[in-house]
Amino acid sequence: MKTIDLRSDTVTQPTPAMRAAMAQAPVGDDVYGEDPSVNRLEALAAEMLGTEAALFTVSGTQSNLLAAITHCERGDEYIAGQEAHCYRFEGGGAAALGGIQPQPLDFVANGTLDLAEVARAIKPDDPHFPRTRLLCLENTQAGKVLPLDYLARAHALCRERGLRLHMDGARLFNAAVKLGVPARTITCGCDSVSICLSKGLGAPVGSLLCGSRDFVVRARRWRKVVGGGMRQAGILAAAGIVALTTHVERLAEDHANARLLAEGLAEIEELGLDPASVQTNMVFLSLEKERASLLAACLREQGILVAGRDALRLVTHRDVAADDIPTVVRACKDFFARASNSEGVG
Repeated sequence: MKTIDLRSDTVTQPTPAMRAAMAQAPVGDDVYGEDPSVNRLEALAAEMLGTEAALFTVSGTQSNLLAAITHCERGDEYIAGQEAHCYRFEGGGAAALGGIQPQPLDFVANGTLDLAEVARAIKPDDPHFPRTRLLCLENTQAGKVLPLDYLARAHALCRERGLRLHMDGARLFNAAVKLGVPARTITCGCDSVSICLSKGLGAPVGSLLCGSRDFVVRARRWRKVVGGGMRQAGILAAAGIVALTTHVERLAEDHANARLLAEGLAEIEELGLDPASVQTNMVFLSLEKERASLLAACLREQGILVAGRDALRLVTHRDVAADDIPTVVRACKDFFARASNSEGVG
């Protein structure tokens, strides 16, 4: 039985081209700045995002942590969404390791933060309060793409109020493909950007933190402090180069498969799913907890893996083919049909 893994786009296997590039990668000691493959990857990412420099890190969590502790000092504050990865799913690293206080705000339905609420959350210059130094946005946020005009207004607010703007762009290239613009168009107002290579882009390991040359120099020091210095890391960077040069445009296939999946599942009345809500590669199913668990277990028996916390999240990626989508839809329809028949008999 083939396994169709929809838990996340982190589960992809490296392609043959990636494996070949990794095997043949020229390497050196990256702590000394001497790994040519890492240097090439960092230069490529900086060029694509329109920044002066970039830093190769082991994960998006580390990249976001380095951004926070580079922008902020102990006792400072960053503003982020209640469901933002950098606030909720990264072990409290900014607080634990940087002494930086989070100020979470609720996301708006479209994945943005209400900028009026952001402005109200900025603390006055008073010793009773932490110093608000950083606004963190997430793009995509639960598969939703932040509008360009919103990003321009967020940038203007940060400049007006003396904040830095960090974008957790773990799936930034999904947003760029959806909008049909270069990634640098999205990030042009940001002081730093984190991009993940091991999600939709399909590399086995790694993220990049991009920003000004001075910012990256300071972030590189913090990377060493938190134990993130790597030696012959070009073996990993080589896969990232393949990802950035050949896997960006193909993200449109994942988006198309997610929309196809949503259209099929929208035929299940109990889900109440609107396919128009699916913008990139994520489909969310809102079910009460017990039914969601039963559905996940039923799918697992058929080799279909799904996951979620407050809702089941089905994520398409390069290892999920268009031919797999009808199989998933059929399995879900069968589950709800059996449940409906059971309830009718009862």
